[in-house]
Amino acid sequence: MSTASLTAFLKRDRRHAERPAWMERPSITAQGLKFLVIVGMIVAVGYPFLLCLGTSLATKEELAANGGYVLFPSNPTFESYNVVLSGGVVTRAAMVSIGITLIGTALSLLCTVALAYGLSRPGTVAGKPLLMLVLGTFLFTPGIIPNYLVIQELGMIDTYGALIAPIMLNAFNIVVVRAFFQGIPDELHEAARLDGAGDVRILLRIVLPLSKAVIAVVGMFYAVSYWNNFFNGMLYINDGAKMPLQLVLRSYVLQGDTFNAKALGVATLPSSTSMSMAVLILAVIPIVAVYPFLQKYFVKGVLTGAIKA
Repeated sequence: MSTASLTAFLKRDRRHAERPAWMERPSITAQGLKFLVIVGMIVAVGYPFLLCLGTSLATKEELAANGGYVLFPSNPTFESYNVVLSGGVVTRAAMVSIGITLIGTALSLLCTVALAYGLSRPGTVAGKPLLMLVLGTFLFTPGIIPNYLVIQELGMIDTYGALIAPIMLNAFNIVVVRAFFQGIPDELHEAARLDGAGDVRILLRIVLPLSKAVIAVVGMFYAVSYWNNFFNGMLYINDGAKMPLQLVLRSYVLQGDTFNAKALGVATLPSSTSMSMAVLILAVIPIVAVYPFLQKYFVKGVLTGAIKA
């Protein structure tokens, strides 16, 4: 090997040693595989959604001619949505779900931030035992019967509190927020204390403005949990007026419940499948509408907290 070839080899080897593997330019094959995977994921997620949307907009005759489901209806109609929203059941259930989601998310963020901040600061009274208690919930989760007995003893059966209390705190979210708070430089806390600020003022004026990413991510996690949760409603709610939207959706989709045409003043109801898909679309739209505005925070919020944990 000549001197020039040896020098070129050493430079190339040094360049590869300085650059991590994930910073190298991917090959055409790797880019093609990534493209195929992304397209496959888009089809896997988008096709069911479009099928539900198309079926909800299709007429009864078109559904009968196409075996019950339509991807692209030729004559779209909002008749199913009009019937569903005019019935009162779905509208009331949607208002219950919206209220539970807003109030529950606010309470969950309040408790999570307060607990995570206390666990992130050195010298907190009983900080380590509390942290062990939080981490222990990863390994030992209560079953259905203990949860039900606790809710019953608290007098929350058939109340809105039963839809909030069981999922108010999540150990994973607490760990992520705590790790994020620990990454904030101690110099900021020390400077604030020199100016006479207490823990509450430091949390509100310094920590929270620097933690918008992780707060947005955790808030989204809690909101999705409250909005999609139907199992607690099925366990603890007996009054039909207090049922959340997901429980009503389950009744229409799985049990085949339908609306009363005479009560609604409708001579001919749309297809039950079309109305079920309409309720499903109404249940999905809020999360789909909010998620794009919080997507930019997900990588920064989750990865930062996970890496520092």
